[in-house]
Amino acid sequence: MSSPLTLLSEDERMFQQSIRQFAREQIGPHVREMDETAHFRPAILKQFFELGLMAIEIPEEYGGQGGTFFQAVLAIEELAAVDPAAAVIVDVQNTLVINALLRWATDEQKRRYLPRLAADTVASYALSEAGSGSDAFSLQTRGVEDGDGYRLTGRKLWITNAAESGLFLVFATIDPAAGYRGITCFLVERDSPGFAVGRKEDKLGIRASSTCELILDQCFVPKTNILGAAGQGYKIAIETLNEGRIAIGGQMIGLARGALDHAIAYAKQRKQFGQPIATFQAVQLELAEMATELEAARLLVYNAARLREAGQPFLKQAAMAKYFSSVVAETVASRAIEVLGGVGFTKDYPVEKLFRDAKIGRIYEGTSTMQRLTIAKQILA
Repeated sequence: MSSPLTLLSEDERMFQQSIRQFAREQIGPHVREMDETAHFRPAILKQFFELGLMAIEIPEEYGGQGGTFFQAVLAIEELAAVDPAAAVIVDVQNTLVINALLRWATDEQKRRYLPRLAADTVASYALSEAGSGSDAFSLQTRGVEDGDGYRLTGRKLWITNAAESGLFLVFATIDPAAGYRGITCFLVERDSPGFAVGRKEDKLGIRASSTCELILDQCFVPKTNILGAAGQGYKIAIETLNEGRIAIGGQMIGLARGALDHAIAYAKQRKQFGQPIATFQAVQLELAEMATELEAARLLVYNAARLREAGQPFLKQAAMAKYFSSVVAETVASRAIEVLGGVGFTKDYPVEKLFRDAKIGRIYEGTSTMQRLTIAKQILA
């Protein structure tokens, strides 16, 4: 007998509760400071590794948790309810980098890198460039063969986790004439000669999550550090991003839930005309709409995650989940500010930050426009 989408197994429920408690107790007190300084506390990052949050799907033989993709989505949702910036750090590590390694890495590469990613090494996914955003495969970063390796030259932009990362999945073109079939994915270590992390972006939201440029100047990468095979980078990028979008959906529903929780709590304690504003029908209707939109988004995200875990096609559902949840996150965060009124517009209350954080949901890992085009192609096929 099949179970409802939102009914969690005992293991999933215990996992969810442990992350929720950790986020509220250990991250919550530092959210405002990290946002203002645009710096993620190293002590919390260390706790991520100690709790296994940076290696949810890595098999136990490599030091990971041996968990599931759905658990990764749950963790991202729970972290995002407190701080979406914390959630995206865990997101990129698990659903992009580790996901790609588990599927495409050689046994030797897995033995070399997975234990490090489980223990203490943050990783980044370096695809985007100045002229390569939605047109993801118009890459200018070049890889030129040199003996038993390649020399990479180019610049990557908007790379999440870059300030903290020790390992980077860098996509470069080794054969421009072959178009997207010349794109290759390289495992590049931070201390590689010719590699540097450049300027850190000063962002509107998710400010505690670092976003930097990468500079490659004749950076030598041995052929043993090619992920998959030469020319398969486009396939790796497509598959990992399709899955990563589900996790961004998880981030967005977590953000929306955090905003809704703040709005409900405030409505219960804020009094006007001698009674809590939660007793007024106008406020009740607003909260009801916010809760309904959030539940619809959660169902889309959970369905896409369950389909992926079951080995079923999920491309359309992932695009729908990412697109709709980003709309809901922005809408719910905005309406939460209105429920709080004037104080919601100040930094003294968390909804102002959640509203700023929500905007990125429509942009990264495939804009809302690209998600709608993907959905259209699927339903018209």
